Amino acid sequence: MDDGQPPEPQNERPRTRIQRRNTRAILDAALEVFSREGFRGATLDMIAQAAGLSKPNLLYYFSSKEAIHGELLSELMDTWLDPLRELDPAGEPAEEILAYVRRKLEMSRDMPRESRLFANEIIQGAPRMMEAIEGELKTLVDEKAAVIRGWIEAGRIADVDPYHLIFSIWALTQHYADFDVQVRAVLGPGHDPFPEAESFLEMLYTRLLNR
Repeated sequence: MDDGQPPEPQNERPRTRIQRRNTRAILDAALEVFSREGFRGATLDMIAQAAGLSKPNLLYYFSSKEAIHGELLSELMDTWLDPLRELDPAGEPAEEILAYVRRKLEMSRDMPRESRLFANEIIQGAPRMMEAIEGELKTLVDEKAAVIRGWIEAGRIADVDPYHLIFSIWALTQHYADFDVQVRAVLGPGHDPFPEAESFLEMLYTRLLNR
């Protein structure tokens, strides 16, 4: 609920427990609204209502819908890259790739709203995060693709295109978050798709990577 406490001025870091709580409430509410409605369909009124704040109070914390969306994307990018960062060049190649598949599938299970937020941004042409995609994300993917290429050249896994291998992992794991409604409708009520998805993807990539 809106507690009537005066929020801090915009562009300053929250200084009180109430201000920190309200900022987090806004971001959590915005994640729900943006993941459901998309950026264009979401409104500040929707976010304020979901956060339990008045619209004027929300605007003390964030100057616009764009500012809230940008903050969410900034938080998300770091989280999104963590599973790929964990790919260890010193590890066993096939197991490292399978572990990456598992981490991405777990993210789809545990963070479906974040996945849909990211997917919506990409579908729109990434107007608010292209710099991060062309910078931090591309740099990391280039680095890990080089690691995979090294494993291939050493004869440790099958000869596959490293970039398209990574793309396929993104597609096959994020599908379970971005198309959750479709997956559950096809499988039937009460069916948890993730244990079977993990087994299937492990089998698929084990066969693909086997020399």
